[in-house]
Amino acid sequence: MGTVERSGASIYYEIGGEGPAVVFAHGAGGNRLSWWQQTPEFEQRHRVVRFDHRCFGRSTCPPEDFHPRHFADDLFAILDAEGIERAALVCQSMGGWTGLRAALAAPERVTCLVLCDTPAGIFLPTVLEAAAEVGRRATSDGIRANLALAPDFPARQPALAHLYEQIAALNTGFDPGTLARLYDEGGRILPERLEGYGVPTLLIAGEQDQLFPPAVLRDVAAVIPNAELREFPVCGHSVYFEDAAAFNLVVKDFIAKHSRE
Repeated sequence: MGTVERSGASIYYEIGGEGPAVVFAHGAGGNRLSWWQQTPEFEQRHRVVRFDHRCFGRSTCPPEDFHPRHFADDLFAILDAEGIERAALVCQSMGGWTGLRAALAAPERVTCLVLCDTPAGIFLPTVLEAAAEVGRRATSDGIRANLALAPDFPARQPALAHLYEQIAALNTGFDPGTLARLYDEGGRILPERLEGYGVPTLLIAGEQDQLFPPAVLRDVAAVIPNAELREFPVCGHSVYFEDAAAFNLVVKDFIAKHSRE
């Protein structure tokens, strides 16, 4: 575990395992603990980095300094502190803003990118429409289980739904109103910025995602050169949490494929 100091923020991270590096970047409904079903499995073959985005979990940041323009550099500061030159990035929801920005800024440092249930800041009409609804629904309480999971998941898996709520409740330093900054002018990635983009990218979508439905993520996949898209039945906005076994298998195979290339 460790911290890096960056642009008014203290970014907390944890690291374990040996092998090619994999970084997990959480969404606005979680923090580094969200990856409890991935960490032990991936650490068997990888050096796994989990961190709390600024204002989340154990990371601290003045509210005025919460903005996606800082996310990629926060990530690179962690990699530099640990001597990691290249890593696979696995990014959930808000974490997609971190991953795609990092891949655009320094593609030589990203072996591959997995975007889970996220438009990653790409500026499209369908994305903006969905983002406006996300902002309206999340302003007061943030991204909680009732939004981030399939509608019937709490009835099927009440203990896991409760755990999701408890993990989200640890984000005591985050103001849900600041989520609007993800799509202000500085948070947007215009499709033309993706011209010539070459980082292998996989998009994962939950068929019951209430925040960014599969149709929206299909539009996103269409503007990312050579991106792959996998849709998971029964799952909502948190495939990694709702069907961890299937998620882990798909992601491990994708990372392994591009680690060999």
